[in-house]
Amino acid sequence: MADRRPDRLQALRRALDAAKLDGILLTSLPNIRYLTGFSGSSALLAVTHSELLFVTDFRYDVQVGEEVGDLARISIERQSLWDGLWRMLGEAHSVELMGFESAQLVHRDFERLLNAGSRWQWRATVNVVEVLRERKDAGELALIADAARLAGRALEHTVSGVRAGMTELEVAGALERALRDGGSEGFPFETIVASGPRSALPHARPGSRRIERGDFLLVDFGAIVGGYCSDVTRTFVVGRADQAQREVYEVVREANALASRGVHAGMTGRDADALARSYIEGRGYGEEFGHSLGHGIGLEVHEAPRLARTSDATLPPHAVVTIEPGVYRAGWGGVRIEDDVVLDPDGPRILTDVSRELLEIG
Repeated sequence: MADRRPDRLQALRRALDAAKLDGILLTSLPNIRYLTGFSGSSALLAVTHSELLFVTDFRYDVQVGEEVGDLARISIERQSLWDGLWRMLGEAHSVELMGFESAQLVHRDFERLLNAGSRWQWRATVNVVEVLRERKDAGELALIADAARLAGRALEHTVSGVRAGMTELEVAGALERALRDGGSEGFPFETIVASGPRSALPHARPGSRRIERGDFLLVDFGAIVGGYCSDVTRTFVVGRADQAQREVYEVVREANALASRGVHAGMTGRDADALARSYIEGRGYGEEFGHSLGHGIGLEVHEAPRLARTSDATLPPHAVVTIEPGVYRAGWGGVRIEDDVVLDPDGPRILTDVSRELLEIG
């Protein structure tokens, strides 16, 4: 697979030129991974117009050489990463005005810029690298597609064994085991398994509740392949579904289908959200769809772009977004159906290959 890091760095340097910055300090680990390939948990990266200054600690002495290689000038620090950063920046030429990631830097580290880093001028930036990450290249798309397929296989394996009487935690454990067995590097977020009335909680944590016949069972989870995430939700009925459950499920399923077919590059996040929301409102369930339609996925499970009523940003081509309409009724239950969708230039392409029909299990 071609090394896309030089292209990404070139794009970032064009953004620095436009912002009239001599460089930028990156503290976001996903952004650092995107630019360098480093997958460790401790790093600082300064990008200037002529070089990359990479600082990590002794735990990653071997790993950084394997993942970053000669792309950057590397310093392995046994004490403070920041001491290494100041030393390397002090050796850099023509660096006076530096950007920093204002949404990522904690206050303690901001004080370091003002004090130990007072030799340089610092300017807050927002989403400089995140904007570049919205458009996925072919390699990234392949990894997300693999993560979506892996998630689908794990879910199908798991639900075949779900029975009334199991706890939510038991289902979550079986699903996470299936994900690991299938090759997932981890879990993008805490797996959600919610049954019965608890399925009305959009971000419920799995608990000790035992699943009963007639319950909704909502499962929201993901896989990680090559650092890239998938994000999938399906809602089942354990036993036989009643008419009310079928009606709500069909509303959400159709909203998902409308949005998955209709979303495209060039529309705003607000207009994308309306694809599903207008249908749900027209069926009388608008007050029970309280969250946004979706979000971007990639190295993080929640990243730009946003598909929300408050987002006027344009969806770029080659972004991967979630389409996840839901209807939630307190004390009764809820339904959410979520797919991962690529915004190809010629139209949307759904990566999630799990059935969207109402499945009665157990």
